[in-house]
Amino acid sequence: MNRALKKLGFYASVFVLVSPAVLVFLWMISLSLKNELDNTAFPPVFIPNPPTLKNYVDVFAQNNFGLYLWNSMLVTGGAVLLGLLVGVPAGYGIARGKAHKFAILILIARMTPALSYLIPLFLLFQITGLVGTITALVITHLVITIPIIVWIMIGYFENVPMELEDASRIDGATTWQAFRHVALPLAKPGIVVGGILAFIFSWNNFIFSVVLGGKASRTLPSAVYNSLTFEQISWGPLAAAALLVTLPVLLVTVIAQRQIVAGLSAGGLKDG
Repeated sequence: MNRALKKLGFYASVFVLVSPAVLVFLWMISLSLKNELDNTAFPPVFIPNPPTLKNYVDVFAQNNFGLYLWNSMLVTGGAVLLGLLVGVPAGYGIARGKAHKFAILILIARMTPALSYLIPLFLLFQITGLVGTITALVITHLVITIPIIVWIMIGYFENVPMELEDASRIDGATTWQAFRHVALPLAKPGIVVGGILAFIFSWNNFIFSVVLGGKASRTLPSAVYNSLTFEQISWGPLAAAALLVTLPVLLVTVIAQRQIVAGLSAGGLKDG
């Protein structure tokens, strides 16, 4: 009986926490499939009758959505790739060197609002002439991706037995070879999780693209923001654009949810 009550309480808590987000998402889908008359009707019309794809067509016809999608792929892909190249060895060095102070600095860097980095980065890119370029956005997104990846990889490498690397060194392996052939393969789940989380946070970033992006280099989140007008808000195309921005992250999260949960759980385990 107690077990059933606990299970019921768990599902009730999940429903309370998740239902607002689900309802908002369903309402956004409804807005994207209705004409503007139904979107502004009162009382609200929830079920489109009939549904229309005109809003999605308008998104691509009236905005350079393909370019913004490509920009987002370039910026996020580049930031995640560079983040992995820097973050994985950094996480290994911090874990093996037991540099706990550096780990705390990484955590502080992750917790610091992105807006705090914006002014010095803007001044730097203004001096170097990089404002409005993809390069500037990739560099700024490293502020997001590197701390996430480093923090996750620290936990993973701390769980890789040092004895395995010592054994490889006895056999003549260098530190780099021990890292590459022993520690790195065992930490692959952490690399996957770090890459996925870095992708999600980088893809959704808004403020860097608004300030540092130009007309030809802005990413999808800022492109949706710039589609707003003061005269009238077209809720249908706006909802369709927001769904298209959300779709890649949603697909990645759904496909890799088991790897994310399993990876974070494994990375959180510490040897006693």
